[in-house]
Amino acid sequence: MYDFLIDDVEIDQTDDTNNISPPWNILIVDDEQSVHDVTRFALDDVSFEGRELNFLSALSGREAKEILSTREDIAIVLLDVVMETDTEGLKVTKWIREDLSNSLIRIILRTGQPGQAPEKQVIVDYDINDYKNKTELTSQKLFSSVISGIRSYRDLSALNQNRIELKRVIKASAHIFKERYLHEFTNGALFQLTSLLYLEPNAALVNSTGIAAMESGHKVKVVAAIGEYKSLVGEEPGDIIPKTVLDQWLENTESGYSIINPNEVIVSFTTDDNHKSLLYLHSHKLITEDAKNLIELFVQNIAIAHENLRLWQEVEETQNEIISMLSGAVETRSKETGNHIIRVSKICELLAQKYGLPEDEIYAIKLASPLHDIGKVGIPDVILNKPGKHTPEEWEIMKTHSELGAQVLSDSKRPIIQSGAIIAMQHHEKWDGSGYPVGLSGTDIHIFGRITGLADVFDALCSKRCYKNAWTVEETMALIHDQSGSHFDPDLVKLLEDNLSVVLEIQAQYQD
Repeated sequence: MYDFLIDDVEIDQTDDTNNISPPWNILIVDDEQSVHDVTRFALDDVSFEGRELNFLSALSGREAKEILSTREDIAIVLLDVVMETDTEGLKVTKWIREDLSNSLIRIILRTGQPGQAPEKQVIVDYDINDYKNKTELTSQKLFSSVISGIRSYRDLSALNQNRIELKRVIKASAHIFKERYLHEFTNGALFQLTSLLYLEPNAALVNSTGIAAMESGHKVKVVAAIGEYKSLVGEEPGDIIPKTVLDQWLENTESGYSIINPNEVIVSFTTDDNHKSLLYLHSHKLITEDAKNLIELFVQNIAIAHENLRLWQEVEETQNEIISMLSGAVETRSKETGNHIIRVSKICELLAQKYGLPEDEIYAIKLASPLHDIGKVGIPDVILNKPGKHTPEEWEIMKTHSELGAQVLSDSKRPIIQSGAIIAMQHHEKWDGSGYPVGLSGTDIHIFGRITGLADVFDALCSKRCYKNAWTVEETMALIHDQSGSHFDPDLVKLLEDNLSVVLEIQAQYQD
């Protein structure tokens, strides 16, 4: 048995902060229970940055692997070299670095038989952080090794998290003018900020939380959040921001100000287009004045991102409003309701999601599908609104609305309008090639055309028209099922059948 030499040294806590935070997890791996007991005794009252030490035990290399396989929050492994085999600790070390691919955890090898694993060879050949002979390992040396290991683990974890979030921010920056990516950008930047300041962001596991709230008019909502505030994105902040802080922010007429208290950061900023935003960061760890410049730089970048987003949104909303008004005008002229194009848009969005299209394409078909019948502006009223069946000559004229629609939209370089041109041209093509105007078949028909064609037929059959009464859902689905593989893409028909209840909810919500 090897006992640690207990120095006559008083081991103080390294931080006086209340131990609210989750502990640093230390895994002791040794086949002698006495080593576990002495280690716990020697480090019993130690804490670092307000976080106590929590000890886990494994009496063999096998037990150590089982624990490490299920936990990602272990900072240090105190690892015996000789256990089941003379080099078991070295095998576990190699397994951690190579099989587990964990380069963050700090490994301190301990041995009572240094001749079995020469120190120089082990340090050169294995990725370890310290190597100690048990007979020389006093409580003070153990304390020093463990604190150094925790500090190293903390720094490496922060750098790794920062690298991950930097990639996230860069990726989001490429799409910063889209609201769904702004959340990614802001959240990634929040994570980066807390990581750089060692304010770890996951409130469920560690000690800090951050939030950015935007004020529009007098309604405040959370636009990005991490930690315990994460579930409140899009909602009012409620009690998470102290009422005094919110009241001061809403009443303050300054363009911006920042307050750094011991455990919280409050930063208000106003963009050039007169929108106020608030960054509120709360931490159980003390926040220093040294963090102020970094926080203010972060706020400046977020302010620019939000301002650019709002400018882009104004342009986009104008475009969408024009599309909606134009599509509605066509539907009104053909004595159909504007709700038809809304239902088609919603059904197309649903089918595109279920089909697995990328978010950008789902967004495009949602906005562009209402333009599917835009070419009807060129069809004479007498043919367009004829209550009875068209003659062969009238039908040929009626069919030209696909090409007319594509011609109207084809000159635009805007992605949404380009998508509308594709849909206008191809939504009457059929899976077997018998459709019009070109006779495309199968996957040669753009997915936008296939989806919109199915959504349009389904809603048109279920709706009353000047030339027919509404069909029942059962009659409509029977026809669509019968024409799966001839008129319609079979995969899309299956998706429609599987999600029929959601489609019917859309029709009920936007009924004529």
